[in-house]
Amino acid sequence: MRFRLWAPRPSRVELVLRGSERIEMRAVGDRGWLEADADAEPGTDYGFSVDGGEVVPDPRSPWQPEGVEGPSRTVDHARFDWTDSGWRGIHLPSEILYELHVGTFSPAGSFDGVIEKLDHLVDLGVGVVELMPVNQFPGRRGWGYDGVDLYAVHDPYGGPEGLKRLVDACHARGLGVVLDVVYNHLGPSGNHLHLFGPYFTDRYETPWGDAVNLDGAGSDEVRAFFCENAEMWLRDYHIDGLRIDAVHAFIDRSATHLLEELAERVEVLSATVGRPLWLVAESDLNDPRIVRRREVGGYGVDAQWSDDLHHALHVVLTGEQAGYYVDFDGLESLADALRRVFVNDGRWSTYRQRRHGRPATDLSAHRFLGYVQNHDQVGNRARGERIAHLSSIGLSKVGAALVLTAPFVPLLFAGEEWAASTPFLYFTDHRDPDLAEAVSRGRRNEFSAFGWEPEAVPDPQDPATFDASRLRWEERSDSPHREMLDWYRALIALRRASPDLADGRLDRMDVRRDDSARTLRVERSSIVVAANFDDRPQRVEVGAGRSLLLGSEPGIRLAGGEVDLPPESCAVLGRG
Repeated sequence: MRFRLWAPRPSRVELVLRGSERIEMRAVGDRGWLEADADAEPGTDYGFSVDGGEVVPDPRSPWQPEGVEGPSRTVDHARFDWTDSGWRGIHLPSEILYELHVGTFSPAGSFDGVIEKLDHLVDLGVGVVELMPVNQFPGRRGWGYDGVDLYAVHDPYGGPEGLKRLVDACHARGLGVVLDVVYNHLGPSGNHLHLFGPYFTDRYETPWGDAVNLDGAGSDEVRAFFCENAEMWLRDYHIDGLRIDAVHAFIDRSATHLLEELAERVEVLSATVGRPLWLVAESDLNDPRIVRRREVGGYGVDAQWSDDLHHALHVVLTGEQAGYYVDFDGLESLADALRRVFVNDGRWSTYRQRRHGRPATDLSAHRFLGYVQNHDQVGNRARGERIAHLSSIGLSKVGAALVLTAPFVPLLFAGEEWAASTPFLYFTDHRDPDLAEAVSRGRRNEFSAFGWEPEAVPDPQDPATFDASRLRWEERSDSPHREMLDWYRALIALRRASPDLADGRLDRMDVRRDDSARTLRVERSSIVVAANFDDRPQRVEVGAGRSLLLGSEPGIRLAGGEVDLPPESCAVLGRG
């Protein structure tokens, strides 16, 4: 077997096999690449000793069965017996995504545990499973956004074979898979990249310290490190798409931005494997260039998360306007988000104290994901509250209806479909006691600034914080969870059955609001959604010849060209 390593920084590197066998790596070319040939079968443990120092994992380790500080282990991807040869991929604009965290989604907290729950997702009607990061991160439990071994699958979840079983099982049920990847920073624990080469630069500062080196000396190989990682997930694990975390944290002044390079390479790989492959970016830049086609000066990413719809809807549903919610003003902002994608589209941002964003109305809404909640917006609260914890069940149903009838690609967060009683908290399992204490202290300090008593903020390191975040599947049959689940199923079935709800053209939308009555009317060709956010009954004009397709509450009545809505309710109407 041939071992390869990019290591321009050290003067000497040894390959260490099975804990004791040492082979000196030889230079290949003049760009810092080293190689060594060794007798090693799949499943062999190995690592690298840099300049005679301790043995550390391979930066491209495919498996870390003993954690981020343990030895790397070889994997032969060709040995897995795939059954998805007939899989033809997913058309993203047609789909509904379902984001989940492997560790809290099922009682088993593993890839196999997710497999056991896939029939629920099929019955619900979603089409794509979005996995929060599954590359190796410190400890057994965590969100995964502080990973360090980007090529290795988290072993407590089931390792490389477990992830392949999950993807294969999803494809067998007609479900696509998208995976969260983090290329803007690496976690502090187990991060040895600095020993090998200039993966980071002190020319730019980020919230996590030195920035990833995307445009300085040595950056070609650093960029290749991330691009080839993306290709690995899509090729070797049969993943259908990647969601790239916080691309606004990339600092890249190259003529070809990393996102554009990633999009080009994924396009080539898609042609090679013969099925659609796609990229979704998370960005708070409100910059449509990210999803514009490369031919017109964009980066060519297929879609992006769009927080403005979430923020506007959150303010209407909860009344909260602290922090970044200060830029969103009730129904006016919600109507703007539905019509224009970005509320901050070049306007003044009070939160940022500057103008922010630019218009995106010339693009299809299929370039943007819409959601009422996601892991960030739930888990980055001190108590991890979901929308159903912060507003009534009635208003939660209204929020779901607006997202699932909007022109954007919908995204659900695991458990929202039955108004899960469990929170989704921030949890970690750092084994370094100093780092563990720093994380716990930082969490307390962060929320004490918002008026929380430090002792009331759940400790991320406490196993009880993780346990509290596990979904309670048994509650789905109880009220009001059962009614919420039925509502989501009905909305998803309607979306899939209605061509007008599949239309991504923003100029085909008509949105009208009544601020005093707190009502909203959204018309999408033959479909009208009438929403009452008020705690009193309200009447909404919907036009003559309408029929009630779905109602969130009993007591909805059509009278001529108007619909009477109970408090905190909504109706979806068709023609005739």
